[in-house]
Amino acid sequence: MKKIFISLGIGAGVLIVLAFLLGRYAFPDNEMAKLPLPELAEGQRGELGIDRNVNEATIDEYLGRSDAVYRDLRMLEDPGNYEAIGGDSKLSGFVRGFEVVPFPYIVNVMGLPEAVGDTYAGKTLFKQHSDGTYTANYEEAMTILEGLFPKDKVIFLMCGGGGYSGMMKNMLVALGWDGDKIYDVGGYWFYDGGNDVEVKRMLDDGSVVYDFWKVPMHEIDFEKLTEK
Repeated sequence: MKKIFISLGIGAGVLIVLAFLLGRYAFPDNEMAKLPLPELAEGQRGELGIDRNVNEATIDEYLGRSDAVYRDLRMLEDPGNYEAIGGDSKLSGFVRGFEVVPFPYIVNVMGLPEAVGDTYAGKTLFKQHSDGTYTANYEEAMTILEGLFPKDKVIFLMCGGGGYSGMMKNMLVALGWDGDKIYDVGGYWFYDGGNDVEVKRMLDDGSVVYDFWKVPMHEIDFEKLTEK
């Protein structure tokens, strides 16, 4: 009987070690990876707010951190014509570990490229004014924002081309977040790393489908919120 218990204990230990190693292999623990302070890239990328050092080319080095949250700011289906600038109006894929929080649901979008046209114009948590200030449309708006973008965490932001993520960082900083803890990683359309989760899929008949069921998304139920 003693041998049986010893065998069971050894077996359980082996399983725990294997699970730990497999977990590290699937999603390495980058907790100790040193983060440089946010620094704008040069040229047009910098104008969008994209970081010079922490971006599409390097984000894999910073995934899986317990001190961070990862937010993709795209809609599943954006009314804007992003095909006009070489993108995809539908969410064609995302970087593993990122969770979708549609920026157009957070605040009214201003300053999109002319070729894109207009995006979603429905209900939003906040209203952005032309002078760069923001006001809440709902009593719960700030609580929701703080829950989605915790102030005590490092925040990695990504979207399709880098626009929404830059706008989101600007908004958070304007509302009191620490800009040194927020990174505009840039756009998924330019990502070529090893943690790509493809949502867009081509069928044998040549048609295209989007497997949105794969997408970890935070929904905002405006009907249950209290208007100001």
